[in-house]
Amino acid sequence: MNQWLMYVNGQWVQSTSGRTYSLINPATRAVTGTAQQGGIADARAAIAAAQGAYKGWAGLTAKERAAYLSKLADSMEQCKEELAGLITLEMGKPLAEARGEVALAAEYLRWSAGEAVRVYGKVIPSSSPDKRLLSVRQPVGPVAAITPWNFPLSMAARKIGPALAAGCTLVLKPAEQTPGVMVRFMELAHEAGIPAGVLNLVTGHPQEIGEELLSNPAIRKITFTGSTAVGKQLMKAATEQVKRVSMELGGHAPLIVFEDADLDIAVAGAVSSKFRNAGQTCICANRIYVQRSVAAEFLERFKQAVEQLVVGDGFEKESAIGPLISEKALNKVRLQVDEAVEKGAQIVTGGKAISRLPGYFYEPTILTAVNDTMLIMQEETFGPVAPVCLFDTEEEVIEQANHAVYGLAAYYYTRDLGRMFRIYESLEYGIIGCNDAVPTAVEGPFGGMKESGIGREGGPDSLADFLETKFVSIRM
Repeated sequence: MNQWLMYVNGQWVQSTSGRTYSLINPATRAVTGTAQQGGIADARAAIAAAQGAYKGWAGLTAKERAAYLSKLADSMEQCKEELAGLITLEMGKPLAEARGEVALAAEYLRWSAGEAVRVYGKVIPSSSPDKRLLSVRQPVGPVAAITPWNFPLSMAARKIGPALAAGCTLVLKPAEQTPGVMVRFMELAHEAGIPAGVLNLVTGHPQEIGEELLSNPAIRKITFTGSTAVGKQLMKAATEQVKRVSMELGGHAPLIVFEDADLDIAVAGAVSSKFRNAGQTCICANRIYVQRSVAAEFLERFKQAVEQLVVGDGFEKESAIGPLISEKALNKVRLQVDEAVEKGAQIVTGGKAISRLPGYFYEPTILTAVNDTMLIMQEETFGPVAPVCLFDTEEEVIEQANHAVYGLAAYYYTRDLGRMFRIYESLEYGIIGCNDAVPTAVEGPFGGMKESGIGREGGPDSLADFLETKFVSIRM
């Protein structure tokens, strides 16, 4: 069994309390190892390490920081199978998806390495002949990153890469369920020669660690991926010291199929978006809207495709859908489906937990006859359930799609060129896929509108949230 330690100031350490907690494989419910139950003192030590290393790391040239990140990306690619196996072991996704996550995480580091050498300042034309005006960008300072369990490596890399490239040091608090892959990541960072204190890993009690990260004045920025409810709490606490925040929060993505869509592409996209990672992605389709004239044909094809999906342990080669992360997550899916059926929804396929398997598995499910009074149409499901609604007009579906407090991702399928432009201009979402179920890429900014977050990760401006701008006026 794995016995994971924390990584603080270049050293592998136990929690100051000596406590550990057990890690559970959601596919088997078996204990796979232990992790350190860190708390306030451990977070404080990690912050001190990050603060102590900050000036030295920020003082390196951008080219030097980029070289460290590139070397770490190389190591990750060489250890792809090991890293992917840890992801599947701790959170359950199929091994093929886990391999893709490792590759994406390495890409994020490489992208950040490339951007490190492009942090430009400006010379500003002055209105006074005896003045020279400049703006320069410098790192914000030590950063705290809090990451989720559903993409434990790639979402951490998406924060670590730009933070280190900008010259910041970092304290990482991974999700309690998935510390193992980040422990291995820190081992690779150590082997890559990243100086002590630049990267620190604290696992354990989320409330205690989070409170110290928020209250300690040495931390100048919080970057968080997780639920909207927790994100709101963090934002409120961060205002006490006016800490900079980046928040990638919950979603409730609509997927719209217009009557002129290529239905083969639309069905494949709906399956990919909804059922990837067992529906446990913040950008997965939560509401599918189909124009009435093609609804019957779409549903028949969609049903056939969903019923071909194999559910099982992520280590089994044929598995397309793994388990949910926990009993709590499984019960949430049960509740949403049962409540929808009680209110008149109809089950097209699926609709129940899979008792023949030992883990937290739920059948890939399609519901029809759903309406906005149902929980599944109001709250993020985070499970393999696809509610399908019908619509008649473009104006009607845009209103329905935008009728949510969330604004993270949205998808639509059409072959009409004018509609392609009208729809993305009308949708109130930060990430939009037109005939594309996988719109995210390292070269594109990732983030949401409304209650889905603030700030962007990745893309040409990926370092911006980790930099401060200074204005300099020099009288000659």
